[in-house]
Amino acid sequence: MTTLGKFGSLLRERQRWVLIALLVVLHLALLAGAQTAVSLMCWLVDVGLFILWQPFIQAERKLDLGSLSLIILALAAGAWLFGWWLLILWVIVLAALLGGRVLLLGHRPTRIFYLLAFAYLLCALLVWLVPRVVPDATLIGPSLDAQFAWTAPLLFVAMLLLPSPREIRLPSVGMVDFFYSLFIFLLISVLVLGSLAFMLLREALYIEAVFKTLVSMAAMLLLIAWAWNPRPGFSGIGVFLSRYLLTIGLPFETWLQRLMECAESESDPDRFISTACEGMLELPWVAGGAWGPAQGSQAGSGRFGQESRFCQDFSNQPLQLTLYTRHKLSPSLVWHFHLLAQLTNEYYITKQRARELQQMSYLRAVHETGARLTHDVKNLLQSLDNLCFLAQSPGDSDGARLNQLLQRQLPQITQRLQLTMKKLQAPQDPPEEASGLVLAETWWNGLQQRYAHDNILFSPVALDPAARLPAALLDSVADNLLHNALLKRQDESGLAVRAALAADATLFCVCDDGSALREEIVSGLLRAPVASENGLGIGLYQAAKQAEAYGYELRLVSSVAGRVCFELRRRR
Repeated sequence: MTTLGKFGSLLRERQRWVLIALLVVLHLALLAGAQTAVSLMCWLVDVGLFILWQPFIQAERKLDLGSLSLIILALAAGAWLFGWWLLILWVIVLAALLGGRVLLLGHRPTRIFYLLAFAYLLCALLVWLVPRVVPDATLIGPSLDAQFAWTAPLLFVAMLLLPSPREIRLPSVGMVDFFYSLFIFLLISVLVLGSLAFMLLREALYIEAVFKTLVSMAAMLLLIAWAWNPRPGFSGIGVFLSRYLLTIGLPFETWLQRLMECAESESDPDRFISTACEGMLELPWVAGGAWGPAQGSQAGSGRFGQESRFCQDFSNQPLQLTLYTRHKLSPSLVWHFHLLAQLTNEYYITKQRARELQQMSYLRAVHETGARLTHDVKNLLQSLDNLCFLAQSPGDSDGARLNQLLQRQLPQITQRLQLTMKKLQAPQDPPEEASGLVLAETWWNGLQQRYAHDNILFSPVALDPAARLPAALLDSVADNLLHNALLKRQDESGLAVRAALAADATLFCVCDDGSALREEIVSGLLRAPVASENGLGIGLYQAAKQAEAYGYELRLVSSVAGRVCFELRRRR
């Protein structure tokens, strides 16, 4: 540690001695009288002790030539104007600084130490200094100079006898509260000037004038305290002062309203931030600015307005905002602009997430449409494969039956291809009951013919001649369920597959006597795409979604070894 650092640490640890020395030298200056050179020399020494004691600048800091010049000019002006009024102003400033500091201390001996110093300064002001500037000496009344001269040092003795106060080490805590100091400065000034005004206007004695001034101040402070937070149920001036301190002339509410309007009108995040930043130019402090991506984030960049020599950065995620202002921003305005920048970033993040969700919805629509069309095409290929298998079978004995089958199935395949093309052009799922209803008996016979060579057991049923069903839905569901059962038969030889249709065509069921489905497949089957080795999951998921659009419900009714059943039931 350097010599200056050691000296600064020593002064911080001995601040009580510096303050006591300051008060003792001030007391000597008061006793010597303002017209003597001794008093002036004591005041200059007192100023030096104040520079060592003051909590604003650390004592070990080196002063540059400009700071030394200012101190010398201030001392020269003080020496030229030295008198009772200068001493009054000096004592009021010291009392204000002590009063603003004592409110920040919680240690009782330390607080009592500073309160004794404050009491000495107040007594010196009212007992010794103010009577010296009264124009009419007859109004002063009985003098208390001797009592003050011999009694005041007892306060210094009491300060020495107090336990060593806990000096505050942190500058942020040890600093004087500016508002409390200013408030105390104004109160003491009103007390001094009010006392002089009562003496001159009412020709009252000094003690009477001080008493009347104190009573008037107490009544005014009581009225202000009541108006600050009145009890009858209406807000006081504290609300208006708090609102003023929050706005500080900044059109905060107007800016928030403009920000919300931009958020409602602009969906693109880059256009939103550009419009919002352009609105900042309406504020009287802002000359221009720029925005860009913060470190580790992805965002756009841009500029608005003009540059100036006053620049302030506001680092947030994902945007970093830089403002060029016409004047240097105060700490309160920096806090307000930081809040505005943070709100702008929150809106920007919301816009980014909305755009990502929109893109995800597009991708999901494309995925579901592609998956649905893929399975429709797969089912059509399965039907064509069955027809090709029958056509390539040897023997001409069934030629007439084959021709009838082709005449019946090819138009249906063509119609299903047309429906698939419509789905490709309109990815939504419009209900097609009105255009796709066919006789249940016709559909049931066609299904048996398509799967005649696959050894599927179709349960005999006496269908209602008037029963109708949506062919597009039943074809999709039946092809998915039967195709999955046939794939399962390849892994489990001898698997029996059964299909049944209710007489009123409101229920269609496909069962097999193979092994049960795995639990991880059952938990998400028909509700979401399921990963599977043989393709189970995505086709049934699309079929279930399609069934909901048509007013049906596809569900797994049994999943035990020897009985795995799916059914498609029309909802009531």
